[in-house]
Amino acid sequence: MNFRLKIEPKGFQEGGFGSRLFSIAVVDLDRSRIYPQNFVCMLPMRLGTKGKGTSAFEKIFGDASLEQAKALLTGALKSEDDPVVRAEIERRLKLLAPPSVPLVKCSGCGKLFSSGYTRRFRRKFCPDCMARKYGSRN
Repeated sequence: MNFRLKIEPKGFQEGGFGSRLFSIAVVDLDRSRIYPQNFVCMLPMRLGTKGKGTSAFEKIFGDASLEQAKALLTGALKSEDDPVVRAEIERRLKLLAPPSVPLVKCSGCGKLFSSGYTRRFRRKFCPDCMARKYGSRN
């Protein structure tokens, strides 16, 4: 199966200050060369969203849907010349990437650590500095 992406501008978003909407379809070039006959499914914005049913894309590609979506988007990014469409493809690739854990600089020693939400203290302290500074206080 020879999968490619077909990117079509849908229109402009209302109140979006001229931001364009795109529909991205997955097509199989082995079926046919013209668009309606080779349609497979639409590429979703996010894969594996909790609380919602599985999309047609996930039903077709199964466990390899994330890798397939990344491969299709990077292939389309290499072949696309329009800067607006390239920006949309890059935005979709960022949506597929897992969220990174924010690192915070410790106010005491200066090393980076992942901070949990603490309401009690205004400054961010790493667990070592917290134990050193406040001891056994809760």
